Parts: sequence; C-alpha cells; structure tokens
Amino acid sequence: MSDFMSGDTLGKLANLLKPADDNSDDDDDQPVSAAAKLGPASIGPTKTSEPKTKPTEKKESKDIWDEDEVPEGSEFEDLNDPRPQPEYDIIFKQAVSTEDMFLQMSNKNPTSSSCEDIVVKIQLPGTKKNEMDLNVTDKFLDCRSPKFKLGLHLPHPVDSKNGTAKWDGDKEMLVVTLRMKRELDFLNQ
Repeated sequence: MSDFMSGDTLGKLANLLKPADDNSDDDDDQPVSAAAKLGPASIGPTKTSEPKTKPTEKKESKDIWDEDEVPEGSEFEDLNDPRPQPEYDIIFKQAVSTEDMFLQMSNKNPTSSSCEDIVVKIQLPGTKKNEMDLNVTDKFLDCRSPKFKLGLHLPHPVDSKNGTAKWDGDKEMLVVTLRMKRELDFLNQ
C-alpha cells in the first residue's frame, strides 16, 4: 500500500493523465488567438477613456463645505462646553386600539417600524422649568440648562413644528414627544 502512494507513483500517474510534451492535441493547451479573445464588450467602436466632467458653478463664497455636507445639528455642538450630558431615554410609542390588541385587524406589530411617535425623557436634576432652552429640528434635539447640555441626533426624522414638551417638576424630567415622519410610513398604517 505504501508503494501505491509514493511520490514516484504519483508523478507517473500525473504524466499518464496529462502528458508533458508540447505536441498536445488538446485545444486547451493551444495558444489563444486575438480573435478568440473577443467578447460582447468588443462590439462597436472603441471608447476613449476621457473622463466626463460636469461644469461646476463657481461660488463667490469662501466656505469650505456646502450646506448639504454639514450634518443637521452641528451648529449646536460646542466642544469647549464643560457641562455634562444628562441621562435620557428614547422610547418609541404606538397608538394601539382594542382592534389591534385583541383582533389584530391592522398591520401593526411590536417593532419600531409600526410606531408613530418618539418620546425623549431627559433627566435634569436641580433644574427649574424657566432655566431650560429646548430647540428641535427635523433630525436634532438640543436641550440646554445652566447645569446640563444635550445635543441628540434623532434616529428618525420628526415633525419639529408639532411636538409637545412637558416638564415634570417632581421627577425633574422633561418629556418631549415628537411625531415621526418617515418616507414609507404609509405602509405601516
């Protein structure tokens, strides 16, 4: 059995299966001509590799970035501000009726894609209602007080004009409720 697997035996087997001579009749061993290398991309005139450049408008401003390159909410970020970030929770909220709970007549499910609202609960200990400054845009929430600073990029675009904010003085918590406006929300209704 050891003679069958020796190196000499394997070499003879390889020569038997594929001879080493150059006079092979196999088409795979023959050199490939230029006509054989033609393919679907070879049909038609040859293309030049000149890059097409779109004419760009010359701006007179000395801005480094365009407005669409700067993420929304970056105007509120201040790296030199020593105030700490307060604790906060982001909760997704659904409007669920008895038809949804017991009869399951709508397409709603327990995932965040079926939620209509984002609720942001911000803990602001030692802060009074009149000391807070809240600014909400479609993708960013900015909450500032003398002791805390929160700049929060929201996970989904929201309707910044029609949100509600409630201050709970006992818990020292600000509860901000914002309606989400996602592109494909009409599918989850």
